[in-house]
Amino acid sequence: MRNRMITTSPSGLKKDILPYRLYEKAKRLGVWNPRDLDFTQDKKDWEDLTNEQRGSILGLISKFQAGEEAVTLDLLPLMMAIAREGRLEEEMFLTTFLFEEAKHTEFFRLVLDVLDIHDDLSAFHTPTHRKVFYEILPETMQKLIHDPSPQALADASVVYNMFVEGMLAETGYFAFSKILENSDKMPGLRRGIAYLKRDESRHIAYGTFLLQRLIVVQPSLYDFIEQRMNELLPLAMSINQESMAVHDTVDSSNDSLIMDYAKQQYQLRLEKLQRAKTHTIEELYQMPEDLLGVL
Repeated sequence: MRNRMITTSPSGLKKDILPYRLYEKAKRLGVWNPRDLDFTQDKKDWEDLTNEQRGSILGLISKFQAGEEAVTLDLLPLMMAIAREGRLEEEMFLTTFLFEEAKHTEFFRLVLDVLDIHDDLSAFHTPTHRKVFYEILPETMQKLIHDPSPQALADASVVYNMFVEGMLAETGYFAFSKILENSDKMPGLRRGIAYLKRDESRHIAYGTFLLQRLIVVQPSLYDFIEQRMNELLPLAMSINQESMAVHDTVDSSNDSLIMDYAKQQYQLRLEKLQRAKTHTIEELYQMPEDLLGVL
């Protein structure tokens, strides 16, 4: 039973805490419209690309398209769990989070439509990709509906924020940059990806904050979180290896760079979570966004 309404209480909204600051930043920076992007040059560039380049780009787009659809469908249980705890400022940010994930889904489908690609792209979804997005992600998130315990929340945030967004998506952005920035092709796609990366930096920051908050309250959760991330790391490596086997990258020398980048993202996420051991709840709420990598 709800005891009171926060916004009519003497304290009102906590506008200085990190989740609310992320909400304010999302209102300023997260309102871009995929349909405002100009893909005129992209259509021309696509025709000029080699089959190898097209295969690499299409493989990435197909994985992102499926990934964005999955995270859009699977986020709601986390929002419900946070709402049940009465954390209004966090829920307010999560409303922008879900809106942005839906928009990312729209963006990649729009790119495919502009390029007149209407084939079944599920062949690009390798076995490990399917395991993550067809099984692990939905099962972990759906568990929150009947088990919103701190450990279940931590598991959900590790899978969603640290692994899917913090490792897989960030590595995907890096792969896109290696293919597109070097060739200066497809400016509309590159522009949209830059917007996505900015949005995702807020999502990852919130996930980092959530996990740090859980660790500060229940320090024993850190061991569970580290173990879970160690279990997921091989899956990230496997997804990259399988993708490289399906379609050779434009420059095979990029393969090792992409694998190294994925490992770096894993280490970066773990280091940020380790810092929670030395912080108080008050310090976490007042932490500047840039310390969490918000763009």
